[in-house]
Amino acid sequence: MGDTMKKRTILTYVIFLIIPLAVGGLSALITYHGMPAYQQLAKPAFTPPPSLFPIVWNVLYVLMGVGAARVWLSGSPDRQKALLPFALQLMANFFWTIWFFGAGWYLFSFLWLILLLWLILWMMASFAKIDRLAGRLQIPYLIWTGFAAVLTFAIFLLNR
Repeated sequence: MGDTMKKRTILTYVIFLIIPLAVGGLSALITYHGMPAYQQLAKPAFTPPPSLFPIVWNVLYVLMGVGAARVWLSGSPDRQKALLPFALQLMANFFWTIWFFGAGWYLFSFLWLILLLWLILWMMASFAKIDRLAGRLQIPYLIWTGFAAVLTFAIFLLNR
């Protein structure tokens, strides 16, 4: 691989890592004011400690970015089409944070997570058609979002 190609590959990974990390960071910044209200909620016993959430989400955002970069670098004529669900799920992810932490709409947030799960599955399938590993890298995201849906529904039930 030539120097120009190597630089282009590195730049592609950097860009696709920055995109989900920036979306996650922006949603956290926007909804930070809602954290005291979240701390006061009744939560189920299986709620992870607050310190775990940013660690998990940063790992998931990195996996999203790596998957998207692999798809882009594949050179497939379908790569732009495969990145559509990536963009849509990222937007849905961003707005879930606003609905849950910002607005306190717990039932709506649960339903929104069902939509997000569908978008993640679509992204995984689209990625896997081009690069199998890119699709598989999203499995932890799917599992965590499924867990988030269960947790969100439990919070709704405990706080209605």
